[in-house]
Amino acid sequence: MNQSKDSETNKTAGGSDPLPEETDKWLAVRHERLTHERRRNLIVGTLALLVLLSVAFCVAWRWRHPTQADEQTVAVVGVRVAKVERQSISAQVSAVGTIFPREKADVSAKISAPIKQMSLLKNHVVKAGQVIAVLESRDIVAQRNEALASLKQEQANERSVVTGSIPQTNAQDEKALRDARANVANARATYLRRQSVYAQGGISRKDLEASQLTLTQAEDELRLVDQTVALRAKSLNPNDRALAAARVAQAEQHLATLDAQLSYATIRAPITGVVTDQFQYEGEFAAAGGKLVTISDISQVIVKAPFADTVTDTLNVGDPATVSPTDQAGEPMRGQISLVSRASDPTNRTVEVWITLGNGNGQLRANGAAQVTVSSETKTDATVVPAAAVTLEATNSDEGTVMVVDATSVAHETKVTVGIRTPEKVEITSGLKEGETVVIEGNYSLPDGTKVQATEEKKDEPDSSAPEDKNGEKKKEP
Repeated sequence: MNQSKDSETNKTAGGSDPLPEETDKWLAVRHERLTHERRRNLIVGTLALLVLLSVAFCVAWRWRHPTQADEQTVAVVGVRVAKVERQSISAQVSAVGTIFPREKADVSAKISAPIKQMSLLKNHVVKAGQVIAVLESRDIVAQRNEALASLKQEQANERSVVTGSIPQTNAQDEKALRDARANVANARATYLRRQSVYAQGGISRKDLEASQLTLTQAEDELRLVDQTVALRAKSLNPNDRALAAARVAQAEQHLATLDAQLSYATIRAPITGVVTDQFQYEGEFAAAGGKLVTISDISQVIVKAPFADTVTDTLNVGDPATVSPTDQAGEPMRGQISLVSRASDPTNRTVEVWITLGNGNGQLRANGAAQVTVSSETKTDATVVPAAAVTLEATNSDEGTVMVVDATSVAHETKVTVGIRTPEKVEITSGLKEGETVVIEGNYSLPDGTKVQATEEKKDEPDSSAPEDKNGEKKKEP
């Protein structure tokens, strides 16, 4: 064939046409060669297709009819499981509330004066009655001394009006009154002494009667002197006496007013608590009525939270509540509902609920925010599973799926309907029975019918080797 091609080439190059016999021979050879190549390619393609079909058939057959060796190589997925239980569950609702101190006092100045003495008190604890500020009061002290002198003057004028204007007459009246009282006392003593002697027969009855007469005359003289002094005092003008008494009372009231103003210069804490705000400082001028500090008693706080009016009907005073501050990390604190408002906010349809709790360690800050969680609905005999076992169709949906492990350790997808939900547990109203085993870890995207190796969830049990505290409870290891 190569020679034919060379001769054909030479002939073409020489410019002469090939012979008819040679051309037919060359075409016949070429046709035979192409036919042979097509037959060979067809056979190879057919064999390759048969091999692929055989492999596919074997794979399908082994997949539909696995052998014992294949069954031993099936993948087993490790999961954690838990039992379906019947127990109580409570629906929880939450709201963000504001923290208020149990008691709060705004301390203000009652007089206008410069602040003479006042320390930096913010964040400091003050006791009830403790001096927190001293105002300048020298002008009030001077006014008080002047008022005291005026009071003494008015008291002297009153005594002059009451006792009369003739000192000598008053002195004589006082002497006559003292003498009359002395005569009565002397005559009475003499009469009693002679009465004893008469009983013993030492004197006559005439002498006893004479002593009695002397006593009667002394008593009459004393009554006369008393009436004389009283008549002389009444002879003074009543209006003058009333006017003198009114001036004394006025002077006393003026002095009392200045004493009160002087006491206002020393400002004391009305309650025990923490100074949360300080508005003025030493050296500044305090105006009457202006606030100096705010004192808050945060040993016990009240968290006021707005809850939807659709759930507050089930809330009662004394119900437990959990409070978690939003501005800091820490364990939730326990409190109880102390008030459920009888009024509803017409704008957002909420009802204010107060939760009272202790705050001895000062963890909660006044005017801070806290997450309040309360139980609004409780069922005592519900079918409950861990929350991780349920995959909901949507966040607010009441339907979902649970992977249930049967006796052969195969997980099956089961449709369920949920009821009350908490962060830890979910109530199953239909789809599960008590005692069934559900997957709580490893159930995400787990195919139905998967072979699993189940590890049951362990419940927290107290460590018998841990030391006990004074209440008999096990202490946790650090």
